[in-house]
Amino acid sequence: MPDRLTALEQTTLALDTARTPATVGTVDVFDAGPDGFDYERLIGLIRDRIRYVPRYRQRILGVPGRLADPVWVDDADFDLTFHVRRSALPRPGNRQQLREFAGRVLSRRMDRSRPLWELYLVEGLEHDRFALVAKTHQCVVDGVDTVDLVQVLLDNAPDDTVAAEESWHPLPAPGPVELVAGAVTEGLRDPGRTVSNVQHALTDAFGVAVAVSEAVGFGGPIGDLAADALRGTRAPNRTPLAGSVSEQRRVAVESADLDDLRAVRAEHDHTINDVVLAMISGGLRSWLMTRGESVGPGASVTALVPMSVTEDGEETSLGSRVEPHLMRLPIGEPNPLIRLHQVGYGTQAHKESGRAVAAREISDIAGFAPATLHALGVRATGDLLRRPYDLLITNAPGPQSPVYLGQAPMTASYPVVPLSAGHLLAIGVTSYNGKVFIGLNADRNAFADLDVLAQCITDELDDLLDTAVRARAERQPTRAASAEAKERVARRAAKKATAKKAAAKKTTAKKTATKHITAKKGAAKKSGTAQESGTAGPSGKDSGSARTGTESEQRS
Repeated sequence: MPDRLTALEQTTLALDTARTPATVGTVDVFDAGPDGFDYERLIGLIRDRIRYVPRYRQRILGVPGRLADPVWVDDADFDLTFHVRRSALPRPGNRQQLREFAGRVLSRRMDRSRPLWELYLVEGLEHDRFALVAKTHQCVVDGVDTVDLVQVLLDNAPDDTVAAEESWHPLPAPGPVELVAGAVTEGLRDPGRTVSNVQHALTDAFGVAVAVSEAVGFGGPIGDLAADALRGTRAPNRTPLAGSVSEQRRVAVESADLDDLRAVRAEHDHTINDVVLAMISGGLRSWLMTRGESVGPGASVTALVPMSVTEDGEETSLGSRVEPHLMRLPIGEPNPLIRLHQVGYGTQAHKESGRAVAAREISDIAGFAPATLHALGVRATGDLLRRPYDLLITNAPGPQSPVYLGQAPMTASYPVVPLSAGHLLAIGVTSYNGKVFIGLNADRNAFADLDVLAQCITDELDDLLDTAVRARAERQPTRAASAEAKERVARRAAKKATAKKAAAKKTTAKKTATKHITAKKGAAKKSGTAQESGTAGPSGKDSGSARTGTESEQRS
């Protein structure tokens, strides 16, 4: 009998609606190199390696009468060219256009009658680059039988070949009689399983209720209430991070130098994960202030943060398990250094548990493990569905040397983690080859100013770096330390001046974010505090306002 879906996988399927597609995405950028890279070469790579991820050639088959859990079966009509699609941006395509494309692709649900994944080759990027936009359903990647497809496609050296697979022939799917007979046999062997199946049927009923409410036009509050009932959760307090989720997504991306995070970590004795969470905390604070939101001294945001742990039981293929943790992000604290210490205190229990897994151990895994880690992080959130939280944050360390798709080196990898009912924002972070890549996924209607939030997060790293430089200068008042401090001040001033010029050139479509920044600057002037003090507020930098154009998309 084929493998059955687990209870968590079935719950994920029930929660997969038009407004909350349960798909984990990545946006990976590559240098094409002198020999270039094309669709046929990508198809060849996947055809040679898809055997390592068997779920990518399987679909879900239900049992008649819902007498047992659904099963995974080989797709007899598997067509690789249906899942791997070719698209292009108007040359030279920029980052703004790429993330608009990703937002549209990741807004759509996948066809459940086929294997639950899609991969888009996006050509036409500036600087002779191309991108892969991947989307995989949460129930596909379990880290034991199947890792993410991107992990097996990337190598530590260019043109690292594998032996070609012999002709693949799908196993025949069991018929209705065989499925029912297997269900009866399992029921006699394990009566408790039958009770579980009834509970799953109720879960499906709630999932149908969510889908129907969306179909008849009540997918907002009613759909959220149905999803909350299914999850057994109560929605968090209504804030700009919570509300009714629409069917459209907006994606923003930013990056930072990993050495800058290491400098903060070393100076203040924290982990890279602590620094990342402190950046997001300060970024959220500044962004809320640009919106005119009141941020009191005790204000906080509850983040759901999956973390890797060692486990005595069954481990994933990555050598560890991923467990969810609830974290309080102190957005009400105005001092960046105190915010960092508060975040570090919040993660201390995990560090001292003896089960924490070092980032170096994970980053040494073959291939590109972050793609799988983000999928496992999202999957692990099912263990805390009964606890309210404001946003999901996943953070995955990757290799600190280049990885390759054939001969093409990867230059950037932005994770895009999904939204759940009632949650308007999710953030993913990946470190790779000396950089930290941040991907923000948000409801399109609720986050017209998502670029502002992304900029606020990287601005917070500047503030944390300032604290590290000042600490070194005070501890070692040498000429070199003083010069470093002056150089950082000059760089920040130049950065803010450039950002102001970019803000002045924003198009009409960006006026909403500009209005918020202008209001913030006016408030700062009124209080007699220059924005350059670095206490709050973005620089107004826009990641790109060039024409988006309409990408040509074709299925080969």
